[in-house]
Amino acid sequence: MTPVWLSLGSNVQREQHLGAALEALSGLLKGLHCSAVFESHAVNYRGANFYNLVVSGHTALSVQALDRQLKQIESDNGREQAGRGCLPLDIDILLYGDQVGCFEGLVLPRPGILNSAFVLWPMALLAPGLRHPLLGQNFAELWQAARLQQPLWPVAFQWRGQPLTSPQLLASYPLRACPDD
Repeated sequence: MTPVWLSLGSNVQREQHLGAALEALSGLLKGLHCSAVFESHAVNYRGANFYNLVVSGHTALSVQALDRQLKQIESDNGREQAGRGCLPLDIDILLYGDQVGCFEGLVLPRPGILNSAFVLWPMALLAPGLRHPLLGQNFAELWQAARLQQPLWPVAFQWRGQPLTSPQLLASYPLRACPDD
């Protein structure tokens, strides 16, 4: 079984699509763990704010087979039918074990990890001691050193009746419906 880390995002019926994705992933991955959920403005994308989180688990699937399964989950949640500015569900493989390289067009580790606050912060919370396969630094260190200027804030989110975002994290960040840029 290979450990994997995935990013999930949605800007359309966010709770519904992320909940459906987590249900599908719970049947696909063993030992599914979820980060806190964060809201952010769309980055390099026109549309409504996104909810994002990172999940980890273990799989017996090859990286290519896992990617195909993730694309099917996206499709099942309306990704192919979505209009402009709408992204019902986006799931990306961030890390597949300690694999490094290009696998049928899929670059690992995913290059956007370090450039996207909505990926790096949840990754640092979920796996703070995990080391980036290329840089050798752990994700807590990478988050601390990041100078990303993307507005990002934790949001309350429940899956299977359990909160994914801790009350402590929610309390430590000023709640704003429309954060300043």
